[in-house]
Amino acid sequence: MSERKSCKTDVSDEQWALVEPVIIAWKGAHPSVSGHQGRYEMREIVNALLYQGRTGCQWDLLPHDFPPPGAVKYYFYIWRDDGTDQTIHDLLRWQVREKTGRKADPSLVVLDTQSVHAAAGVPAGSTGRDAAKKVAGRKRGLAVDVLGLVIAVVVAAASAHDNAVGIALLDKVAADTDAVEKALVDQGFKNAVVVHGEKVGIAVEVVERNPAQSGFVPQAKRWVVERAYGILMLSRRLVRDYEHRPRSSESRVYWAMTAVILRRLTGATTPAWRTA
Repeated sequence: MSERKSCKTDVSDEQWALVEPVIIAWKGAHPSVSGHQGRYEMREIVNALLYQGRTGCQWDLLPHDFPPPGAVKYYFYIWRDDGTDQTIHDLLRWQVREKTGRKADPSLVVLDTQSVHAAAGVPAGSTGRDAAKKVAGRKRGLAVDVLGLVIAVVVAAASAHDNAVGIALLDKVAADTDAVEKALVDQGFKNAVVVHGEKVGIAVEVVERNPAQSGFVPQAKRWVVERAYGILMLSRRLVRDYEHRPRSSESRVYWAMTAVILRRLTGATTPAWRTA
């Protein structure tokens, strides 16, 4: 492949050094039957995924100097299905937490949901309408730590009640770590989430809004999940839900947060897009 002009979303040498060991281990566990090492550099596959996530372009509109869309799709789907996307994300998240003097896994998480419109062509069977927010599409649920780092993500139809998403998030958190002891939620979550938290060993606290306050007022500790959603909106692929499968939508969140974490670990600045 001829040398291409770098994009703002490309991983630096320092950032690639953090991701490469996982990719090398993955390739070692998935050898080609013919012994072929692959036609495309794995770094370029990752660069293409990060570019698409940030710009929101369609598969067929990836710049021609990236690997072909079919090759990028192949790795996106296979890493989605075998959990490599989350493995990369989680290993980097642990490094961020340890770098700040914290344990790898948190004892406290904050849960919240966000409804986004679905793009044309997204299967109707996996979408719905959030009557409260008047959004037809899908609902994202996040569990984040006090640093705003994603611990778990769940994507469902927008018509799904926050309780259903909250219960699914608690199940994911409990399955991935036994360190979490407490979860904070807003008043959109009801007693069903609190009861389920007791079953999986997580104490759920509903943070009630001060009735004397009006408009948007950040709630102590809970604001970090709102900030996380704001950061994700910098990835244009996440402004709407373009994915046919909810699991693909979850993978997009992991890749977007992986890009954020890589910048945090290496001290890189976020590309400015206001003049784009």
